[in-house]
Amino acid sequence: MDIRIPLFEKKNIVLGVPGGIAAYKSADLASRLIKAGAVVDVVMTAAATEFVRPLTFQALTHRPVALEMFSLLQETEIGHVSLGLRAALMIIAPATANTIAKLAHGLADNLLTTTALACRGPILLAPAMESGMWNNPATADNMDILRRRGFHAVGPEAGRLASGGYGQGRMSEPEAILEAARWVLSRLGPLAGRTVVVTAGGTREAIDPVRFIGNRSSGKMGLALAAAARDRGADVTWIHGPMSLRTPHGVRELAVESAEQMKNAVLEAATAADALLMAAAVADYRPQAPAGQKIKKQRGGLHLELVRTADILEAVAERRGSSGRPRVVVGFAAETQDLLANARDKLARKGMDLIVANDVSAADSGFEVETNRVTLLDASGGIEALPLMPKTAVAEAIIDRLTSLLQG
Repeated sequence: MDIRIPLFEKKNIVLGVPGGIAAYKSADLASRLIKAGAVVDVVMTAAATEFVRPLTFQALTHRPVALEMFSLLQETEIGHVSLGLRAALMIIAPATANTIAKLAHGLADNLLTTTALACRGPILLAPAMESGMWNNPATADNMDILRRRGFHAVGPEAGRLASGGYGQGRMSEPEAILEAARWVLSRLGPLAGRTVVVTAGGTREAIDPVRFIGNRSSGKMGLALAAAARDRGADVTWIHGPMSLRTPHGVRELAVESAEQMKNAVLEAATAADALLMAAAVADYRPQAPAGQKIKKQRGGLHLELVRTADILEAVAERRGSSGRPRVVVGFAAETQDLLANARDKLARKGMDLIVANDVSAADSGFEVETNRVTLLDASGGIEALPLMPKTAVAEAIIDRLTSLLQG
């Protein structure tokens, strides 16, 4: 199934492919860009065709692959000028040491480097080379030159290299390059200059050094919100409990464990935030006195005395009254009964601008699944029920509302 990403929808992206063993990954990247909704033109060097045949890219993009320096895309178009001018973004992957050196010194001896010189959109490099070449002062100087000129880069990573050795120089995976491309394209979005804090996942409240009280929250909804806010241009801080999800490129990550740690992180980050989205499933109770050593199995039951954790949204509301920050607060109500009544009560008690209510007892909505069915309630009494959608689409709808609230 194609995974459409609004940021890429009908965007013209040029994918430059120099000659390197990692060129095979560029085919996967082209496929991901197409699935995201982009229009992709591939420019290959002659050396690149020794690693991957042009027909591979043509089959993936359904567009001719540009190879020749003086070939025409149309009878009246000069290839490199046309490609460069209409590109919303150019990605060069793998960015070899040779191509990086040519770009740094303004050389234009093939269609790829000429297109890069003509490109008026941002350029993202995904370096790939042997670690000795990457660590060479000449390559470091060339990268510094390109960064000063506004080029962006993702990677390289440490890993097994084509030589069989291990070191820095492995091209980032296509998923990571796609994430970096999202960040580059987002910088002029409607939330540019805004600071957004997103919380995600569940917290763990220690019983002893081994056991804890937790919940089933996976953090997927909060992750989708962080990515969607990033895609609109916001500077995003993502505060999350224990989880295995990968942080979106360009998002500041703060990992916490307990409700108390999350409260402290949220209050500090929210001081200068324009918006706070509290998608985390924060524990309401914690053991009053966690054991210092592992509790051994005993005859009979184990009795724990639980006490309330601090209410983060109430603390935010108290500070917000004096500082005015964050300007917009969005909360979540995960319920198993009386969904709308409980959500309205929470919205009013905690002084939020918008609340996202969902019935987590449904099999296709809530925790540990890829979809969600939510209802949005705002402080003025408005209500909007959304159909069952992927969590990424739900996040887009919520960020649409957030953008309107900030602009209004």
